[in-house]
Amino acid sequence: MLNLEEEFYSEVDIKVVGVGGCGGNALSNMIRLGLDGIEHIAINTDIQALQRCAAPHKIQIGAKITHGLGSGSDPEIGRNSANEDRDVISEALRGADIIFITAGLGGGTGTGAAPVIAEIAREAGALTIAIVIKPFPFEAYRRSLRAEGAIKEIKRKVDTLISISNQSLFSSLDGASITSAFRVADEALFQGVRSISDLITVPGMINLDLADVRTVIAEGGRAALAVGMGRGIDRVQVAVEKAMNSPLLENKNIQGARGVLINITGGEDLIIKEVKEVATAVYEATDTHANVIFGAIVDERKKEEIGVTILATGLKDKDSEEQLSLKFDMEERRSSSQLWRPKQETSMLPLGLFAQDSHSSDEFDIPTFLRWKK
Repeated sequence: MLNLEEEFYSEVDIKVVGVGGCGGNALSNMIRLGLDGIEHIAINTDIQALQRCAAPHKIQIGAKITHGLGSGSDPEIGRNSANEDRDVISEALRGADIIFITAGLGGGTGTGAAPVIAEIAREAGALTIAIVIKPFPFEAYRRSLRAEGAIKEIKRKVDTLISISNQSLFSSLDGASITSAFRVADEALFQGVRSISDLITVPGMINLDLADVRTVIAEGGRAALAVGMGRGIDRVQVAVEKAMNSPLLENKNIQGARGVLINITGGEDLIIKEVKEVATAVYEATDTHANVIFGAIVDERKKEEIGVTILATGLKDKDSEEQLSLKFDMEERRSSSQLWRPKQETSMLPLGLFAQDSHSSDEFDIPTFLRWKK
């Protein structure tokens, strides 16, 4: 007998593309955390990094340019490598309904190849969402410039862009262990992808379909992702407050969002009243003209716990673009002076954690928090 519900959910083709070293590590972590029902594709110039990645589908790009090595922190090499194998990438993305692109920015492969892959994804007709990691402010000044430039370019080529700052993730974890800090960084990307894919692919209390998600994502522009968990009597209030104060928001105010997608997840004890309370609380924090869509999923693994994931899209970006323009202005003037040294490169933290080591230049495609794992 045909099960229409199962057939409907299996029809949605979702692919997650990890670009560069950070993107590959992100895919491995997503697989480890249990992101099922989604095709994982790793794309890199570095053949050794691809071999270490747990993703079942791997694409080496730019073999004629890099000869299987990394891009040497040169975005132009990353861009040319992606263009060299554009047809291979296009074939791998064919037929997808939703494509997530994740990359660490500031280095070479992720910074240079991610915009090209975003363009190919849009050409494939898929709903395209980029989730990118920005470098720490104390990393090399040029890495920050490259990252901001890539963000501006990627934003023009995707339906929506979520940027996650290393600084924002780690600033609230000063007292936490290194292992705990890594876990937060790993789960940030995982939660972003799973919260959207689950709303479409997992049968739940209140389901959404691809058209619902497309409506919110189509608001475009910058997006903010927030995740909160709550337990006990006040679990709804706790979960919403944690989401609203999530370091992933990077001090963004969702009030200006044009679209808001809410994923509410709980155990078998989740009730309609709680779903309504979450939706109401988030709605009251947004603009009255925002398009707010929510879904609720029952996860048997959750015991007395409720999770709230908020994706706010169509956020204004005027200030960041003005800052970017100013940064490039300053860089052009300063680059002519050999005496100038960026203050961001000054060591202000214990050398035991951030001192120079024997990393190869290729590894600097990978954001700092992932390099520390090695």
